[in-house]
Amino acid sequence: MKYIDLHVLGNFSAHFAASLVFVIAFIYICTLVTPYKEWTLIKEHKNTAASVALSGSVIGYALAINGVLQNAVNFYDFAIWSLVALIAQILAIVIVRFVFMPKFVERIENDEVQAAIIAAAFYIAVGLLNAGCMTY
Repeated sequence: MKYIDLHVLGNFSAHFAASLVFVIAFIYICTLVTPYKEWTLIKEHKNTAASVALSGSVIGYALAINGVLQNAVNFYDFAIWSLVALIAQILAIVIVRFVFMPKFVERIENDEVQAAIIAAAFYIAVGLLNAGCMTY
């Protein structure tokens, strides 16, 4: 009969809880760096574009965190690389806004889903690249 190793359960709990904290922090920072109010657009104005863009950025970051979780050698390694991944994902958001789509803010506020889909795809792609780079 096999028993659950409580040490492993403790590691799981710590990493899972920290991952959730990092994702929540990412969402908070992400909504701070965008000049429009995502939650107002999503909840009150039923803006699909804002929802798609925010969802893509969260999925991209979660993919990056997955890469960190798969390769971290300890909890501190996990925390440091999760922060690196967070910074890389926020930079991706800034790059989309200022380089690829200078009128991105207007397009999201106007609920242009096409712009949001391209942005979400970029954020997810960056998350995949971010996760891939988390190997050593």
